[in-house]
Amino acid sequence: MVNRIILSTLTGSFILFSSIFLTVACTDGKSKEKEASTKALALPVHVVERTDAVTVKDYLGTIEGKVNVEVRPQVEGLLQEIYVDEGAYVQKGQKLFKVDPSTYQENLNNMVATEHVAQAKLKNAQLEMDRLKPLVANEVISDVRLAAAQAEYQVAKATLDQAAAAVRTAQISKDFTIITAPVSGYIGRIPKRVGNLVTKGDKEPLTYLSDIKEVYVYFAMNESDFLYFSKAQARKDSAEGRQYNQHHKLTFPEVTLVLADGEAYEKKGLVDAVNGQVDRATGAISLRATFSNKDNILRSGSSGTLKISEVREDVLQIPQVSTTQLQDKTFVFVVDSTNRAKRRNITIAGQSKDKYIVSDGIHSGDRVILSGFDKLTDGSLIMPVAQSN
Repeated sequence: MVNRIILSTLTGSFILFSSIFLTVACTDGKSKEKEASTKALALPVHVVERTDAVTVKDYLGTIEGKVNVEVRPQVEGLLQEIYVDEGAYVQKGQKLFKVDPSTYQENLNNMVATEHVAQAKLKNAQLEMDRLKPLVANEVISDVRLAAAQAEYQVAKATLDQAAAAVRTAQISKDFTIITAPVSGYIGRIPKRVGNLVTKGDKEPLTYLSDIKEVYVYFAMNESDFLYFSKAQARKDSAEGRQYNQHHKLTFPEVTLVLADGEAYEKKGLVDAVNGQVDRATGAISLRATFSNKDNILRSGSSGTLKISEVREDVLQIPQVSTTQLQDKTFVFVVDSTNRAKRRNITIAGQSKDKYIVSDGIHSGDRVILSGFDKLTDGSLIMPVAQSN
């Protein structure tokens, strides 16, 4: 009887101990699970996909009028008159400057007098030749005298031609003392003033004359970008059934000009000229874009930034906010299959609006973390919160 009571007591104690152990074990398991869940960081993630991207490349350009002419004197002398002001619009043939003509007028007068002397000598030679002709015909004198007179006549005629040419040259020089506009356009800066000496060899022109109804914007593009447009043109020609010829003019998209104040010029431009060679020193090729300028907003000598769009097909893109910078490297945090954050170094190949185009470091389907980098370390447990693309 005593043995039965002892056995019953031991059995009850074992059952009670087992129950307590299981209760503690379950509680401890739930606590650890809850603790693990609490440690996981709930952060937004972006799933990387391959898509087409539109990138905008910037190129610094200089603006010049379609007609941009240096106005220089053709004669030397003191500047006597300035008929126009800087910035004025002038018509072709309009008077701009006057050089003191007195020296050239005197030279012209001298050449005219020399011409008159030559005319008189020619007339005398003609008279002498006419006088000798009947005498030779009647054998009064030998024909040698007539031949000499004829030679004198030819010399006098040549001298007159020479004098007439000198008169025309002197007249041209005198006419050059009035400097007129070679084309219609706007007057640039005028560095000289009345009374200054002007010569053909001056380093600076008297002024510049620009026709800016249309303007050229010259810029340079690196070889890589140029090859992109060349290949794009080849693909387009192939799709349309044409054979691509590298000597044909490339078709570029319309370009936007951003002015010095940061605002975009309202009219689009067209790239209509490409240099035939790549600069070996810089590895760049020069191009020219043409813009209409009927409102005269653009002026020669100013600068701007040209923006040209490129379409990159089937590329990997990630939001810029998902990246961090360390020295000269760019990193992202990628969530692996166990929901652990792994830091990766990536290579950026371009920018499309608020996204980076990535050429190396991530793959399609990867999940990149968008925020909370100050809380992250390599290997942190993440609770991904999907964000729409």
